[in-house]
Amino acid sequence: MALQRLDSDAVYNYCDSDSFSFNTTADIEPIDELSQALSQPRAVESLKFGTAMQRHGFNIFALGQPGTGRHGMVGQTLDKKARQSRVPSDWCYVNNFQDASRPRTLEFPAGQGKKFAEDMKNTVLEVRNALKASFESEEYQNRLQSVQQEFKDQQQKAFEEVNNMARQRGLSLVRTPNGIAFAPLKEDGEVMPPEEYQQLSEEKRKETEKKIEELQEESQKVFQKIPQWQKEVRRKIQELNNEVAKYAISPLIDELRNKYGQNSETAEHLDAVENDILENLQTFMTGGQQQAQAGAGAPQMQHQGFISGDETDMDSPAVRKYKVNLLVDNSEREGSPVIYEDNPTYANLVGKVEHISQMGALITDFNLIKPGSLHRANGGALILDARKVLTQPGAWEGLKRVLKSKKVKIESLAEMFSLLSTVTLEPEPIGLDLKVVMIGSPFIYYLLQYYDPEFPELFRVAADFDVQMHRNKESQDMFARLLRTIIDRENLRHFGKDAVARMIEQSSRIVGDGERMSTRIKEITDLMVEADYWAGENGNTGVEAADVEKAVEFMTYRSDRLRQRIQEEIERGTLIIDTHGEVAGQVNGLSVLSLGDFMFGRPNRITARIQMGKGEVIDIEREAKLSGPLHSKGVLILSGFLGARYAADRPLSLKASLVFEQSYGGIEGDSASSAELFALISAIAGIPVKQGLAVTGSVNQFGQIQAIGGVNEKIEGFFDVCSRKGLTGDQGVLIPEANAKHLMLRKDVVEAVSREDFHIYPIKTVDEGIELLTGTAAGTPDENNNYPEGTVNGMVQRKLAEMADSMKKFSQGQEQGGGSES
Repeated sequence: MALQRLDSDAVYNYCDSDSFSFNTTADIEPIDELSQALSQPRAVESLKFGTAMQRHGFNIFALGQPGTGRHGMVGQTLDKKARQSRVPSDWCYVNNFQDASRPRTLEFPAGQGKKFAEDMKNTVLEVRNALKASFESEEYQNRLQSVQQEFKDQQQKAFEEVNNMARQRGLSLVRTPNGIAFAPLKEDGEVMPPEEYQQLSEEKRKETEKKIEELQEESQKVFQKIPQWQKEVRRKIQELNNEVAKYAISPLIDELRNKYGQNSETAEHLDAVENDILENLQTFMTGGQQQAQAGAGAPQMQHQGFISGDETDMDSPAVRKYKVNLLVDNSEREGSPVIYEDNPTYANLVGKVEHISQMGALITDFNLIKPGSLHRANGGALILDARKVLTQPGAWEGLKRVLKSKKVKIESLAEMFSLLSTVTLEPEPIGLDLKVVMIGSPFIYYLLQYYDPEFPELFRVAADFDVQMHRNKESQDMFARLLRTIIDRENLRHFGKDAVARMIEQSSRIVGDGERMSTRIKEITDLMVEADYWAGENGNTGVEAADVEKAVEFMTYRSDRLRQRIQEEIERGTLIIDTHGEVAGQVNGLSVLSLGDFMFGRPNRITARIQMGKGEVIDIEREAKLSGPLHSKGVLILSGFLGARYAADRPLSLKASLVFEQSYGGIEGDSASSAELFALISAIAGIPVKQGLAVTGSVNQFGQIQAIGGVNEKIEGFFDVCSRKGLTGDQGVLIPEANAKHLMLRKDVVEAVSREDFHIYPIKTVDEGIELLTGTAAGTPDENNNYPEGTVNGMVQRKLAEMADSMKKFSQGQEQGGGSES
């Protein structure tokens, strides 16, 4: 059968620059949305559905390969939704005056939280000034002196009463450093000195001591009233202070109530603030610095304390408890927030409570509560990188807990895992209403689906991004607009239409398909940036096709050291690859090596040896544990094909071995199974194979050649070997017919095909391949399933029949020999 080889137009899908209606990208408009250019309808519709669905658990996981525009398209979709949404509430933390370790939350309409915090600060300062003025007023001083004078009068009256009782007994009331004492009087009314008292008779002294004892008992009854009078004075002063303070404070607090009191929680907080100030007037006025002194008990000292505080110090312990911690401020925002957290640690997600060092100890209060990205994104959307979240300790579990409870509770990792028992703050949780979008690879998505039972319940929307899109006139025009968008964003030179056409062709090469284009924005952008650089080096005002070609070549050059080394070793004969002549049982197979994002093809010499056996096809790579499961599967298929085609009515009395010669690493994939089958057929039939041809493609048990990956790299790998050893015009590669549409070969390979120095043969069956490799007809079976003589299949069938007969005779001889011995 005669097979049609591919011409140069079939091995490279050219983009006709004349089909464009522009000369340079300056003549076209950039795109508004990435989804228009990247043709991702499934992902776009999933994103729209996920952002519109407000039910619990309908968060989004955007899965796809890196560089496919996931971040950009997710951001655009969420931004568009955010512009149409209302601005969410502000959130504040305030002191809990019943339990300072459990700060309370206050919610305000957007912009009101900032105003409330500022108003609260100003009010506290005004309250201190108003209190200072009130307590320095003449009215207060007069009323205070009146209360104090009343006490003094009572005290003086008590002393006079006791002193009168003493004089009636010839005694006098004397005040000493140790308190009050009684002393006898002389006849002239003066206090008798101690030495004169000692000269009195014993009887007189006893009489005086008895009078003193009686007077002490009577005076004790009078002096016992003094503590009660002092207590009463303090009570009256406190009532006076409260009355004056309330008169000064209430109008200021009422202004806040009128402005923010519609919120019941805010009204309760303002009541608590007013009551706490009244209960702690001394510490409030002094800033807590003279509290010990003020507690001495004297009304005068209390009053002095009121006017000695710093009225501008909002960070003093006595005043900062009245501040407002504005946790989330949406005053400047238009629409709902869209937050991307590039470092999703546990603390960065749920927030944290900071501490400050004071006198060697770490202390904290509600003012040191810091928000996380969940707080800032509340009411909008939060974008996270799945890999980063999963690699941060506690972040994934913390995120799931927040999404399940719909509340953000701030606690440290040590608290969450019960590793810390010290007392700290327990802020009131904040209600959560947001959309979380995680971006990750398909591997991470399916891993979570399989191993985390909570994941499907929390992320019910999958936005699947493809790495390729159809290539047609419409998509090529849209791709050109995408290039214009990237040019504007990266500040690049404009591309001529020939350069745009070359970019489209390279996009098809990136995805490995002449009928598709890549959606990997990152790779496209990188190529454009490098093409712009070479345009500058060449002195061009715009980017030309030659600049794009130079960029492609240099990107390859930077990564192909190992490929170059392998090609050199083949040329030097260190690695044996024949490109001339014919050899039985030996076929040039093709494989692909991947080094990061760089792939290249490498020819491998596949050999087969046969002998009489029991239908075994031994894969030496598998026996040496160098073979992956897919490669082993491909070899096992060969036994099924050989038995069904050539030994349907007799045992397959064959033992064959297959090996990749000079292979020192692992082999995976079934793309060499057709080459291995051709080597086996050649070895069985004893017919040589042309070494100027290489083969790639998998095979099934029916002898059909199936598509494989990396077809461009494989062809180029064998072409490089042939080119180094000298092109003869007879060399080429056999590929599956299904891979013909994937061809986007290198420029030098296309030129060699055009000159007919190198050939690409698409094949569908094993028979087509064996005819090309051997130059002999494959042969078709007759009604008895016998193949004609002189054909490859006929030779194989007869050889296997001979081996079966030989095996039968050998077995019979073994049985006879065994019987005579017994």
